[in-house]
Amino acid sequence: MQLYALGLNHHTAPLAIRERVAFGAGGLDRALRDLTSGRVVREAAILSTCNRTELYFAADAPQYAADWLAQFHRLPPGEVAPYLYSHPEREAVRHVFRVASGLDSMVLGEPQILGQVKEAVRHAEEAGTLGTLLHKLFQNTFAVAKEVRSSTAIGANIVSMAAAAVHLAERIFERIDEQHVLFIGAGEMIELCAAHFAGAKPKSIAIANRTEARASALAGHFGAGTLKMEALAEALPRFDIVVSCTASPLPIVGLGMVERAVKARRHRPMVMVDLAVPRDIEAEVSALDDVFLYSVDDLAQVVEAGLESRQQAVVEAEGIIDARVDGFLHWMRTRDAVPAIRALREHAEMVREAELGRALKQLARGDAPGKVLEALSHGLTNKLMHGPTRYLNQDECEAHHDAAHIVRRLFNLPEQ
Repeated sequence: MQLYALGLNHHTAPLAIRERVAFGAGGLDRALRDLTSGRVVREAAILSTCNRTELYFAADAPQYAADWLAQFHRLPPGEVAPYLYSHPEREAVRHVFRVASGLDSMVLGEPQILGQVKEAVRHAEEAGTLGTLLHKLFQNTFAVAKEVRSSTAIGANIVSMAAAAVHLAERIFERIDEQHVLFIGAGEMIELCAAHFAGAKPKSIAIANRTEARASALAGHFGAGTLKMEALAEALPRFDIVVSCTASPLPIVGLGMVERAVKARRHRPMVMVDLAVPRDIEAEVSALDDVFLYSVDDLAQVVEAGLESRQQAVVEAEGIIDARVDGFLHWMRTRDAVPAIRALREHAEMVREAELGRALKQLARGDAPGKVLEALSHGLTNKLMHGPTRYLNQDECEAHHDAAHIVRRLFNLPEQ
C-alpha cells in the first residue's frame, strides 16, 4: 500500500476542466465513501478549491483513483487524463507540504489554502476515510506550513497591485478604518482593490462609474455607496483615499478639481492611486503638498520588491520542506517495519519460553543447576542463531555478500 497525490490544478488544467471535476462541500462525504468503498483505496482525503482538485490516498496504484475521478463526475477518462498529475510517496508528501505552505498557489504564499486543507481533512475524518497514514501526513503538513510561515517571509510581502495600493495608503494613514475611500471605475482591477480595502474596514466606500448599473452591482458586494461621474468634483473633498482605473483616453480628475478638493478639506492629506493607462489623474497633481499620488509604476515597484523577497523566502521554505519530507518518510519506513519487529520479538519469546520450560523440568528432576544453565544458554544461542546462520549459508554468491553485510550491521560486527 503506497501513498499518492493525484489531481489537477491551475498549472495543468484550464478553468473549463477544473470546474467540471470540482467537489461541492455538501457532496464531499459521499464522494469519499464512494472512493473507498471498493477497498482498492484504503484511506482518502479530497481537496477541492477554485484552483485545484486533488485526491490524497493510500492504494497499490493510482489508476483506480484517476478512473474514479472521471467516472464520479460523469466524464470520459480520456477527457480528464491529459490534465492529471500523479505523485507517488516522496513526491506526494512534498506536494502536500508545498500546497499547504502556499508555494503552489496562484498567489505565492497566500494563507487561505492552509484553511482549505484543514477543511478537507475535517471532511475525511467525518467520512471515516482518514486512517493512520493520512492522519500522520496531515499533522505533519500543518506543522510544516506553520514553520514555513513563522520562520520565512513567504507571506509577509506585497505581491499584487491591489495589495500594494492598500500598503501605500497605510504609509500615509496609519488606520484605514478611519478613512473614506472612493473607487473610480468598476472593472476587474477596481474590484480587486475594493476587496483589499474592504478587508481593512474603512469608514465608507463609494463607487463612481459611467455605467450606474455596473457601479451598483459592484457596490452591492462591499456594502458601498454609488456616485454619478458628474458629481465627482463636488464629492471629491469627502474622500481621503481615491483609487481610479478606467478606460478613459483622457484624465478624469484634473489639477483644478484636486486643488479645490484640498482647499475644501482644509489641507488634510489625500492619497490618490492611479492604476489607469493612459492616466485617469493628471500627473501635475503630484506637485500638490497635501496629495500623495501613486501611479501604476509606483505600485509595480512595491510588487517587484515583494516578489524578490518572497522568492528568497521560497528557497528557505523549500529547504524546510525537504527536511520534513525526509522525516515523514523515515516514519513511514519504521511504521512498515513494525510487523517484522513484532514477529521477531514473538519468535524470540517463544524460543525463550521453550528453553526455560526445558530447564525447569531438568531442575525439577534434580539435574545440577550449573549444567542446566549451561544447556539453557546453549539452547537459546543455537535457536536464535539458526535463522541468521542459514541465511548466511545460502549458495548465491552475490546474495551471500549482501547477506553477510546485513548480518554484520544487524549484530554490530566488525567488517573484514
